[in-house]
Amino acid sequence: MKKWKTTLVALLAVFALTSCGNNKANDSSNNAASNKSSETEKSSDNSEKAFEGKTLTLAGLDGGYGTKGWKKVIANFEKKTGAKVEAKFEKNIHEVIRPEIQAGNAPDVIYNNIGQESGLTETMIKEKMLMDISDVLDKKVPGEEKTVGEKIIPGFTDTAVTNPYGDGKTYLAPLFYSPTGLWYNKAMFKDGGGKYELPKTMDEFLALGEEAKKDKISLFTYPTTGYFDTFSFAMFYNIGGNELFDKLMNYDAKAWENEATPYFETVGKILEYLNPNTVAQANNESFTQNQLQVMKNEALFMPNGTWVVEEMKDAKGVADGFEWGFMPLPSMKDGERYAYSWFEQIFITQTAKEPELAKEFLAYLYSDEAAKAFIENGGAVQPINDVENMITDENQKLFYSIYGDDVKAALGGWAAAPAVEGVDMSKELFDAINSVANKDKSVKDWQKDVVSAAQKISEAVKAEK
Repeated sequence: MKKWKTTLVALLAVFALTSCGNNKANDSSNNAASNKSSETEKSSDNSEKAFEGKTLTLAGLDGGYGTKGWKKVIANFEKKTGAKVEAKFEKNIHEVIRPEIQAGNAPDVIYNNIGQESGLTETMIKEKMLMDISDVLDKKVPGEEKTVGEKIIPGFTDTAVTNPYGDGKTYLAPLFYSPTGLWYNKAMFKDGGGKYELPKTMDEFLALGEEAKKDKISLFTYPTTGYFDTFSFAMFYNIGGNELFDKLMNYDAKAWENEATPYFETVGKILEYLNPNTVAQANNESFTQNQLQVMKNEALFMPNGTWVVEEMKDAKGVADGFEWGFMPLPSMKDGERYAYSWFEQIFITQTAKEPELAKEFLAYLYSDEAAKAFIENGGAVQPINDVENMITDENQKLFYSIYGDDVKAALGGWAAAPAVEGVDMSKELFDAINSVANKDKSVKDWQKDVVSAAQKISEAVKAEK
């Protein structure tokens, strides 16, 4: 899971720097598709069988959630609209549909994520083969009163993944998501019968470090430094919102030198309360020992993803009464809190034969009916408001309730950049944390090295243009 996660961070915003000039050919294709569909289009608001007799082609990845959910959703959609959906799901879907795409016969809708080894979706984005689906956000969800944009959790449709050209338009729709945050033992906090208050601000978080220190308990641990990616990305949002995040992800050296200073200083303070055994165990072999620190009440918090529950289900030596707790990062200012999330994507191809039917299908994916079908048939969860109320599994409910109480989603990652010999931004930013933790490197030197790396990559980006 961690290997996949690290790969995805590197690719998550791979098109954030892509030029967004006008493409006359795409405009012509869009207009032709629009004119073609306007003659026969009927709004689903006016007729329950608005697409009777039409056929939608759908291709998707048969991934970790399986296909039972998709089959249920497709059956419900066909019943609701009168349309037929010809769907195929394969673990090697990129190999199956690549010849069709090359022959100009691409499926109407494709469920295949950025970050796959095949690079199919990335290639299609580069070749401008995706349809602008911004208007889907304004469509009413079939059978409901709210629009798609009103249903989706804020932030999920305003990323470099969903809007890859930087032109303010959406081309990929966010699908199943997995949040990350800080994990703890509920039994240690008042809500679970313990003595400590859950911190909501970073000042409270650090103060808790002093309080726990008196009880010979560490405030913090981390599995490996790689887990600081989502922790750090959420903190960047905490400090300066999406504006600062975009600057940092696009290697703005000035932003790293100035606006990002609170990040380096805060992490430095947190590391003062790090469990002393963490660094010795922070590698790919011993990381579970660090995760066990939280389960044994040796440390209060650690950054991690939802997979940790399954990963540690057979752990030995767990404290009596242990129960997983999960929360977003404490706020840095203005009370805003963030939790970083991974998410998958689905899109409509530029040459879709039934573009309006395809948009209707995408809109339906955000219905309560579809969301429940996915949850009950594979456990996939849609990024829609109050989705946790549809979940019956208590652990899963815990994961997806993190965006309640005005907690915002932090989304995105590094922008694409040419390779620079001897420079690795993730290594300079995350791997160096081990050195800061064991006092081999100062916080100021850590920041200085990151600024230097950002400057070199930024220069390479400019030289490539």
